[in-house]
Amino acid sequence: MFSLAEKIFRAENVATCAKTPLSCRAQTYFAIGNIGRLDLEEEWEYMARYENNLVVVGAGSAGLIASLIGATVRAKVVLIEEDRMGGDCLNTGCVPSKTLISSARVAHAVRHSDEFGINSSEVNIDFDRIMLRIRSAIKEIEPNDSIERYTELGVECIKGHAQLVDPHRVQVNGREISSRSIVLAIGAEPQIPPVPGLRESNPLTSENLWEIQELPKRLVVIGGGPIGCELAQAFARLGSEVSVVEQMDRLLPIEDDDVSNLIANKFKTEGIRVLTGHRAARCSDNQLTVVNGSVHEQLDFDRVLVATGRSPRGENMGLSEVGVVRNEDGSIDVNDYLQSRIRSIYACGDVVGPYQFTHMASHQAWYAAMNALLRPFWRFSFDSNVIAWTTFTDPEVARVGLNETQLKERSIPFEVTEHKFNEVDRAITDGSTEGFVKLLTKPKSDRLLGACIVGQSAGDLISSCINAMTHGYGMNKVLSTLHVYPTRTEAIRLASGSRRRKHAPEGLLRIAARLNGLLR
Repeated sequence: MFSLAEKIFRAENVATCAKTPLSCRAQTYFAIGNIGRLDLEEEWEYMARYENNLVVVGAGSAGLIASLIGATVRAKVVLIEEDRMGGDCLNTGCVPSKTLISSARVAHAVRHSDEFGINSSEVNIDFDRIMLRIRSAIKEIEPNDSIERYTELGVECIKGHAQLVDPHRVQVNGREISSRSIVLAIGAEPQIPPVPGLRESNPLTSENLWEIQELPKRLVVIGGGPIGCELAQAFARLGSEVSVVEQMDRLLPIEDDDVSNLIANKFKTEGIRVLTGHRAARCSDNQLTVVNGSVHEQLDFDRVLVATGRSPRGENMGLSEVGVVRNEDGSIDVNDYLQSRIRSIYACGDVVGPYQFTHMASHQAWYAAMNALLRPFWRFSFDSNVIAWTTFTDPEVARVGLNETQLKERSIPFEVTEHKFNEVDRAITDGSTEGFVKLLTKPKSDRLLGACIVGQSAGDLISSCINAMTHGYGMNKVLSTLHVYPTRTEAIRLASGSRRRKHAPEGLLRIAARLNGLLR
């Protein structure tokens, strides 16, 4: 190990090679302020000059944003992608799944059109056209993530497998590329649980699902989390006979009980069989054996869809050889600045987690890219306190911050204010009154600790709560903001009003009553 003086001297020598006094001071400052992150890198040779400011590995949501930021500030950027530009979100995730869900929603609406006075409930599913529509949506969005667009922005795009050579060099297609900093945005891939016979049954996942040619008549979904629930409902609405197997005692186990129960009841009314508390034990001959305690049951299927989570990628690219440390779950170990144990290597997106959402990947990418480009002059700490997401079932489930379960587990005092959509005029006129707005605030305060919205367009409505938490203002300001009538956004205002009334100043109200009496 080098002593402090040796580390500073080493940094000064590197800066001297660059022949700029500013670089010398910056490198010395960096050595003093980041001693703990030098240990794993000090064995590597330092370079006087680099070909690039930034090499980004992975062209999914995180990698594209990191590259865009680098290009915007006129840095020299190389983007390496082994598969398809746009990553999972464009090709196998958000875009195809939400396109499928929209087709399923239309089919469901037609079946229930008589509730709106329209006598046309016959639904004829053309699965080929649905899959064609999915491919068309991908193709329409594709140019935004294309090699052509990023090349025009000044990013050098390379297709190939990236291999880390050292903290400043990446090899791809036999070519070595040096860079002052590297950002790893290599994503994650679906997990296949070690159930005997499951792999041999050619299971569907969120990646290969979009290659199927026909609608499965009988579909078993293993996993009752967000992806499993979204796809289960979509296929059921398109005509598949669907069963959902979830090992936990409820669907969407990361949500509160009332949310899970509402979605489970909705699924049952739509004919989806929900098997919570069941474990997939064995798979053979188009039959899945599930176990609940001592009870075994066989589920017949034409296809089985696995939605039990995603594992970070990064095998066979030299991470450990260079000194990049991975956590037990495979994610890359990073600090608050999204910097790995190697100071020149940053990571963002699904390979970091723990929230594997496109918007989270993009958000992390800004911090990773800025910190990678600005080190050692400046750095931005990534704030993970305000995390939001939506599960795109019908009704949608949108969350920000902590929920009731988490607050109780952490012994944080809170107050609950809830307003149901069956008391919102626009929800009544739309014939979509399922769900509620739930605000979790500090006791005797209007500051949010978290919020949950279950209902139509919940993913859009949660923005009011995200803004309040991000910018530190309370729900009283939301209450005093003009909301258009009749819209579903009024649910947020009405919930805020309910919370305000619970804390009405009784003393002042008694004085107001007397004053009004005198004025009469």
